[in-house]
Amino acid sequence: MRILLGADTFAPDVNGAARFAERLATGLAGRGHEVHVAAPSPDGPSAVHRFGLDGQVDGDVTVHRVRSHRYPLHENFRVCLPWVAGPAAATVLAEVDPDVVHVQAHFSVGRGLAAAASATGVPLVATNHFMPENLVAHARVPGALHRLAARLAWHDVRRVLGRADALTAPTPRAVDLLTRSTGLPATAISCGVDAARYAGGREDPTPTVLFVGRLDQEKRVDELLRATARLTAPVRLEIVGDGAERGAWQRLAAELGLGDRVVFHGFVDEETLLAAYRRCAVFCMPGVAELQSLVTLEAMAAGKPVVAADAMALPHLVRPGRTGWLFPPGDVDVLASVLAALLGDPAARRRMGAAARELVAGHALEATLDAFEELYGRVAARSAAPALAA
Repeated sequence: MRILLGADTFAPDVNGAARFAERLATGLAGRGHEVHVAAPSPDGPSAVHRFGLDGQVDGDVTVHRVRSHRYPLHENFRVCLPWVAGPAAATVLAEVDPDVVHVQAHFSVGRGLAAAASATGVPLVATNHFMPENLVAHARVPGALHRLAARLAWHDVRRVLGRADALTAPTPRAVDLLTRSTGLPATAISCGVDAARYAGGREDPTPTVLFVGRLDQEKRVDELLRATARLTAPVRLEIVGDGAERGAWQRLAAELGLGDRVVFHGFVDEETLLAAYRRCAVFCMPGVAELQSLVTLEAMAAGKPVVAADAMALPHLVRPGRTGWLFPPGDVDVLASVLAALLGDPAARRRMGAAARELVAGHALEATLDAFEELYGRVAARSAAPALAA
């Protein structure tokens, strides 16, 4: 098939939606499909280039970059102006002439591509990675307006993604949220993970707690820092990722006296990230806006127990006492307690890590690719039926 993916965030961006779009594109190309991606330019000007797994040049995926601008409220985020993205998406659609379009968001590029596909009768699949918590943090919406902003945002999701012939979300919890908020039916398809990439390695002699993700408000890394400061046994905290809150959280770490017990790595390449997963003792995800949490899946694939907030889709992955522990969001005392218990019990870590790998087997990337291939074929056949009848 000739497949056109629309993504409002794509490599070199480092976040769950971007990493999923990258793996979906390269995975489908690896199966012999002709794959194109429309996405914002990482440096401004529009361009067309080839892309491969882990960002390799001259890969099998063709990426059509749409002119973008730096988002003033977030240093590492690019946006496309709607009056630029709409016509650009329509042009890419006409040039590629795909069998199916799959948009990954309802923002500028995804919105333009969904409108163009709908107008021209091209089969359209959409995946929702959006939660209002992401919007209010990036747009700096005042607290008193959060509820109104959420309602308006979900109305916009319905208006854009309601055009799709098929709609998906990463987990049953994400599907439930989407359906309750928009009335749109959807199917759960995991983002998937190639577990074999994360196997191997040994823990560091000093037990290490690892967090990976955007350093933005909804990730609540400040709670992890405060919990780490309460641990009396030797422990090291590694934080991989960047975002608007990095400076504030570095200052908080200094105020808490963490000193060389915490390391902020910023963005890292894939091999450095793999090494971080392999050497940590425990992975922690305190965020409260996870529709699946790809990084949690990756840590579990590396055989690590997970301590996570009891919020959104994280309970789908973290089974208390089996693959890790959940804690009430905001309860730093409980978070510190479960971290201390796991860090002090190597046998429990090994047992939970093995259970984590077993659970991740149900989220194999190959199964995700199978599911989307089947979905693309189904919507393309459904779209072709009226033409055949005529």
